[in-house]
Amino acid sequence: MTKLTIIAHITAHAGKGEFLKRELEKLLVPTRKEPGCLQYDLHQDNKNAEHFMFCESWESRETWQAHMAAQPLQDYLKAVEGAVEDFTLYEMSHIG
Repeated sequence: MTKLTIIAHITAHAGKGEFLKRELEKLLVPTRKEPGCLQYDLHQDNKNAEHFMFCESWESRETWQAHMAAQPLQDYLKAVEGAVEDFTLYEMSHIG
């Protein structure tokens, strides 16, 4: 099994940064308890408070896909509908 690293950049629409931050923070505890989650860290840009980044590490692509289908993430997606300006995801294989 190959470990998977996910880097996700999320940018809120102007004025929605604090709202988005609160919603993203709700994902931390339940996701860290999910099977296969090795790391799930949220970061906020020091110069742009509406830009966030997740650094994630998963035991496999399958465990990450289970996370993507999990209820906390589905609730988050519904809650932030219309608040996210940009979302970019990098799915990377762990090599070292």
